Amino acid sequence: MKRLWLLFSQSATVLLAAYFVVATLKPQWLNQAPTTSSAVALFEAPAGKPGEVPAGSFRLAAQKASAAVVSISTSKAPRRNPNANDPWFRFFYGDQGSEAQSGLGSGVIVSPSGYILTNNHVIEGADEIEVFLNDSRHAVAKVIGTDPDSDLAVLKIELDKLPTIVLGSSDNLEVGDQVLAIGNPFGVGQTVTSGIVSAMGRNQLGINTFENFIQTDAAINPGNSGGALVDTNGNLLGINTAIYSRSGGSMGIGFAIPVSTAKQVLDGLVKDGQVTRGWIGVEPSDLSPELAETFDVKIKEGVIITGVLQNGPAAKAGIRPGDVIVSIGEKPVKDVTQLLSMVSGLKPGTATRFVIARKNQNMELDVSPGVRPKPRPQPQ
Repeated sequence: MKRLWLLFSQSATVLLAAYFVVATLKPQWLNQAPTTSSAVALFEAPAGKPGEVPAGSFRLAAQKASAAVVSISTSKAPRRNPNANDPWFRFFYGDQGSEAQSGLGSGVIVSPSGYILTNNHVIEGADEIEVFLNDSRHAVAKVIGTDPDSDLAVLKIELDKLPTIVLGSSDNLEVGDQVLAIGNPFGVGQTVTSGIVSAMGRNQLGINTFENFIQTDAAINPGNSGGALVDTNGNLLGINTAIYSRSGGSMGIGFAIPVSTAKQVLDGLVKDGQVTRGWIGVEPSDLSPELAETFDVKIKEGVIITGVLQNGPAAKAGIRPGDVIVSIGEKPVKDVTQLLSMVSGLKPGTATRFVIARKNQNMELDVSPGVRPKPRPQPQ
């Protein structure tokens, strides 16, 4: 019995000594995690099915619209200084060789025929315009027409099997609706950002002659101009045009031209090479308290007419100085900028119902707009 106890104690002493040596010199041998389970308790979500769209994702809308959004690269030939050959000019200023200028922007393919909507300021003055598709194809674009008054332009490329965007309805858009902005900001490549509609009908910004912008907080940066503003179904709502920024980058205030305006410009430029806008021949003013008192007007909202062109469309319809235009085609008129935009969108020769206030009583008149005259060139 004593021999067994002695053998046990000696074995235990040897094992303890070996454990002490290993714990001192190679402690990592004792801390190896089991291969069958994790050393740390983790909680993992079940793997989703391949291709399954997570709840709340805009993946399908982005995929649907992105293929039709293109990047646009422009180049301008060097402009030589007219005094470059003057020896005295070269003596004081040196040889000033102008370098070619390049620019970046975005565009939207709206037709299988290759028509592309973009901003006029993206391609203005360009000598060559190249369009890059999302599928790595590229082509030189031809300018079909431009409309500086709305800052829109139409290009055309000759490629087969072009992806096209589906046009949505900007007229049904409301503040708070979710939207996506797609473009090529800073030339980094196609980018999708999300946000909401912050406001509708923004005007008096001094950007275009005709302003009726959708305002959004979806990030829009330089290079996004001409890109797409789409709804959560991937349908086109507007053409991204401008941002308000003190830094040059997005500050959450971006503006897009509604697709209803873009469609009107597209149709005009493709069919006629120009945009035909409505015109009624009046001199409008915002309804200020001073004008309201002068014309003895009691209503608070509308646009007062201070002058009417003789034999113009408005005069023929019976509109007089002192009348206040309250609505056009059942849409209320709040200021001169809105009136200008609404009248320009009317089809010349087609009568439209105007509601006016005369001596504080509402009356309805049918006005047949004429074609808006082209601005006269300024004398040099």
